[in-house]
Amino acid sequence: MLPFLFAVTVVHTGFQGAQLERVERVTDTHFRCHLKGDIDQDGRNRQANWYYFRVDGAKGRAIVVDLVNLPGEYNYRANRGAVTKDTIPLWSEDNVRWTHFADTEYDAAEPRLRLRITPNSKTLWIAHVPPYTNQHLKRLIEEHSRSPYLRQESVGKTVDGREIPLLTIHDWESSANKKVVWLMFRQHGWETGSSWAAEGAIRFLLSNHPAAGQVRAATIFKIFPLCDPDGVARGNVRFNKFGFDLNRNWDVVDPLKMPEIHAQRKAILDWVERGQPLDLFLSLHNTETSEYLEGPPDPDGRFRALGERFFRLLKEHSSFAPTRDLFWSDETTTSGKAGRMNVIQGLYRDARIPAFLMEQRISHNPRLKRLPTIQDRIEFGAALTRVVAQTAGL
Repeated sequence: MLPFLFAVTVVHTGFQGAQLERVERVTDTHFRCHLKGDIDQDGRNRQANWYYFRVDGAKGRAIVVDLVNLPGEYNYRANRGAVTKDTIPLWSEDNVRWTHFADTEYDAAEPRLRLRITPNSKTLWIAHVPPYTNQHLKRLIEEHSRSPYLRQESVGKTVDGREIPLLTIHDWESSANKKVVWLMFRQHGWETGSSWAAEGAIRFLLSNHPAAGQVRAATIFKIFPLCDPDGVARGNVRFNKFGFDLNRNWDVVDPLKMPEIHAQRKAILDWVERGQPLDLFLSLHNTETSEYLEGPPDPDGRFRALGERFFRLLKEHSSFAPTRDLFWSDETTTSGKAGRMNVIQGLYRDARIPAFLMEQRISHNPRLKRLPTIQDRIEFGAALTRVVAQTAGL
C-alpha cells in the first residue's frame, strides 16, 4: 500500500468561532485536543463548553480525537466539565450538514471524551453543537430585508464595536391593541441551539404561512436575535472581552465594560418607560442535560397564572421536554455578591417585567427520542412564536 503523502492536521484558527487551546499529537492519527474555556473577570467560573475545529488530510484514515482539559466551575462550584458522555459532538464534511458521532468513549477519571471516525472527505469539521455564526444571521436578515413585516435597528455596540441588532416583526398596518412579546437569543456564545431556534422563529414570522399572518396581526415581536456577537466571532463560551457574563451582571450598569448588557437593558426599559406594553419576555438558552422554564422572582405571585399557562402550552405545542416543573427564580444567582443577577432577575427588579428564562438540553430529548438536530431547533423556534403569542394573548 502506498504511504500517505499528507500529514493529518488539526486546524483551530482562521475561521469564525474556531476554538481550542492547543493540540497535542500522540500519533499521526491520534490527537489530544485541549479545550480553552473561558474565565470571568475574577479569574473564576471557568467554562469549557465550546470547541470547533477542522481536521485536514484524514480521508480514509481512522483517526482518534481526545477532548481534554474539561473541568471548570459554575456559579463558583467546581465540576468535571460540561463535556461528558451525554454531550455527543457533531461532525461535518461541508461545515453545513452536521451529524452526531456514532463512536465515542467517555473516561470520567481524567476526564476525557474520545471520538473515533474514518472521514470520507479530505476535510472534517468537529464541534460541540452545530455552529451558528454572525454570518448565518447576516444572511438570514439579508434574505428577508424586503419583508414588509420586518424592521431592524441597532441598540448599541459591543466591546469590539459590533452592532447589537434588535428586530421588530408584526403587521405594521394594524398596530392597535396588540400584545407585545420580547425574545432574547444567544446571550452566551456557545449556545448555538438558541440561534437556530431564533432562525426558525424569524423565518416563520416572516413567512406566508396563514398561522404566521394571524400571529403578526395580534402580536408585536421585539427580538434580540444574537446578543453576543463578539463571543460568537471569537469562539467564547459566556464571557465578554473583559470577562463579564452576559447573563449575570444585570444588576450592574457599566456601559464601558458591559456595553452589551447596557444596550439591551436600555432598549427594554426605554420601551416600558414610554408606556408601551410588555406582556411576556423570554430569554432562550442551552444547557447540557436539563431543560426547564424559570420565572421571575415574583414574591407576590402576580405572574404565576401567566407562567403556568406558558409552561403548559410549551409542553402541549412544542418539543419542550422539561426535567423539572416550572419554578420561580431567587432574587439573584449568588446572594451577597454584586454582578450576579441574570436577565430575568434584573428586569424584574428594575421594572417588574414578566420575564422568563428557558433552557433547552443538547443531550438526548425524550420527546424527540433522539439527540436534537438543527431542524429540530428551527421547528421549535417556529412553534415558540405561536406559544408565546397565545400565552400573552389569553
